[in-house]
Amino acid sequence: MSIVLHVDSSVRAESNLNSEYDSISKKLAKRFVTQFRKYVEIDEYIYRDVGINPPHFITQEWIGAVFTPESKRNKQQIQTLALSDELIAEVERADLIVISSPMYNYGMPAQLKAWFDQIIRVNKTFDFDLARGDQPLAPLLSGKTLVIITSSGEFGFEKGGVNEASGHLVPHLRTLSKYLGVSDIYEIASEYQEFADHRHEQSLQNAKNKAEALAAQLATIPAKTGQRTRKLKG
Repeated sequence: MSIVLHVDSSVRAESNLNSEYDSISKKLAKRFVTQFRKYVEIDEYIYRDVGINPPHFITQEWIGAVFTPESKRNKQQIQTLALSDELIAEVERADLIVISSPMYNYGMPAQLKAWFDQIIRVNKTFDFDLARGDQPLAPLLSGKTLVIITSSGEFGFEKGGVNEASGHLVPHLRTLSKYLGVSDIYEIASEYQEFADHRHEQSLQNAKNKAEALAAQLATIPAKTGQRTRKLKG
């Protein structure tokens, strides 16, 4: 895992004059990446803050360009897909993908959804074949690891939790992750932010501890066949 793609999606900055407005998800993601660097020599670190600098929403022109054969695209269509091509290339290169996201209205921020919409693209990250019957879509990428880092104001969104039915953030990320070529998924979550009590403090501390432990754990996992050999620091 020597190439890391780190995507933050909170609209809040990591640090603000008033620390109460700091992004929890961004801080946790930074903690994980910083700790991971202590164990692994990262050949390339790719960072995207889509919360602050969101990708364009897809348009009718974008869809038209996607479904135009590559050899027949005009200059405008090529330009329309330029950002999508760039974002897809980043995903293709990455061995480890880190996505941090707050829960907005029980799901992912629109900016993060826009990032996925630019990347999940026919004949680029998936193909479509009716010979597969009722499941004609198949991902074209594989062998990547995803770390999902989330923060939420409420709690109990996990399986069996009191708010399981309302939690659409992680399930959506898990569903879409296969089109990023993800094979293994790990989760870190901070909850109870709106309650601002000891439960939030404990949840946040648990998330910090898990970020550090997971960084150490992933550094010991052998690279999958076809991936770059991981270089551990001595």
